[in-house]
Amino acid sequence: MLSRLAPEHLNKTGCRIVYIEGEGRGVFASKSIPARTLIEISPVLLFTKEEYEKHGRYTVLDNYTFIWPDGRMALALGLGSLFNHSDSPNVSFSIDADTDSIRYTTSRAVLPDEELCIFYGDNLWFDPVDMKSIQYAIEKGPEHGWGSLSHLRDDVRNPTFETWQLVEGDPDEIIPEDKLPFVRIKTTPDDPEEEELFTIQTVEAWVVDVPDQRQIATMLRWLRTSGLEDSSVSHLKRIRKNQSSNISTLLLCLTSNSADPPALPNDMELPAPYVVRVPKLVALTQASLKLKSSLWPTNYAPKRKGEFEGWSRGKVRWAWEAMKTVLREATSIKRNGEHPIVAYVPEPYDEAIKEATQMQKAILAHDTRRTTSHPLRHATLNAIRAVADYRAATGDEETVPPLDNDSPSSNLTGVKEPEERRNGSHYLLTSLTVFLSHEPCIMCSMALLHSRVKEIIYITPMKKTGGCGSIACIPKLEGVNHRYGISRWKDGEGGISMEGLEVDEGEDA
Repeated sequence: MLSRLAPEHLNKTGCRIVYIEGEGRGVFASKSIPARTLIEISPVLLFTKEEYEKHGRYTVLDNYTFIWPDGRMALALGLGSLFNHSDSPNVSFSIDADTDSIRYTTSRAVLPDEELCIFYGDNLWFDPVDMKSIQYAIEKGPEHGWGSLSHLRDDVRNPTFETWQLVEGDPDEIIPEDKLPFVRIKTTPDDPEEEELFTIQTVEAWVVDVPDQRQIATMLRWLRTSGLEDSSVSHLKRIRKNQSSNISTLLLCLTSNSADPPALPNDMELPAPYVVRVPKLVALTQASLKLKSSLWPTNYAPKRKGEFEGWSRGKVRWAWEAMKTVLREATSIKRNGEHPIVAYVPEPYDEAIKEATQMQKAILAHDTRRTTSHPLRHATLNAIRAVADYRAATGDEETVPPLDNDSPSSNLTGVKEPEERRNGSHYLLTSLTVFLSHEPCIMCSMALLHSRVKEIIYITPMKKTGGCGSIACIPKLEGVNHRYGISRWKDGEGGISMEGLEVDEGEDA
């Protein structure tokens, strides 16, 4: 039995080696290659520091080797040592320490006969025009006498993690709130209790009486396609039944959304809509629920008072492992010339959630705005798209709506969803946790809301652009139809720190 994983064999993209007079060898495409195509997996040959100091540095290997994440020296086999540098690369790469290999992927569409280039880093130790043939030259380090690739230089450290006492012990023990490695941010509005009738805030809404009970289901189906259904009434039930008669009243929309009476189906022969006052906010307590439901049936949501779910020691360890993955990936992609911004969706900690959401695979994504020259390739959006692709590949494509075609969850309005649309298949991130290197921008924060993420945990706040507590808090806004948890990892806890991986404070993450 093999003691280590091995990278899969790959030889299908038609890459070829070309010698250019006066420049040396390079890798070229023999045919069109789509963006995000895996074009090469290069196994690496590893040397200990001692072996390299004694022998390797005095050979031709010194021009092609670099520092592996664990400190050993590595020689990329296959095409790995032949990719030339470009300030506008069409190939990105990532280190796969589990299989001792490097994976090369096109960052944009590549044309036939176009050279495939990677980004060596900002501090080049050679002239990329005059010395293009030197692919993996060495930047000599002042302390070691041997160095590494520019993209593996010492200004970005390789994160290492020691044993963390907090995660040692009974995995089922609940960790006190003040001992958790992250700070949870309250995302529920500071709504009043409204436990007195005169304190209840109300708004006007259009309603219509439905005399025939057999028409209720038809009207609910019509409402879904009428354009009247939105998040502004998600805290209210759609139907109010009159106990003394067979007449039910259907809530259509707020008058602020439609100043004129909504047009009803012509074939239903219903009376004209009229205006009533309904509660503006959800019921936070049983006393509030009783009072508000006397005006109009209202949903009860005690968790909106800010009660946090307890975290066990085992779940904290799961989060720590996830954050280590985020940190390693951020370190790796900075070496590759990208913003070190990462989004990670691990397999759920709870087995029941894993089964319900069908997330049997972790999704790791990073910012690709530089290599793709695409302003919307944020890490969070890339992760959401990757989840969609994964679900499509596993047979969920019929139940996953496009990201830009979201709609409020109808089960918030009293309409029961079909069974196959539940358990995370209707919205991309239902019940899932997303771990982030940086606080997401407003655009990404809204995408997380539309995807119905359960919670996010990020490391670095973005005071000028962050949409989860810095310049805005998207899930806390009045009128949104979903709220997700937000936590900020305490800097340095468990060795998790973005020191050396900072981005400009004005950058959208």
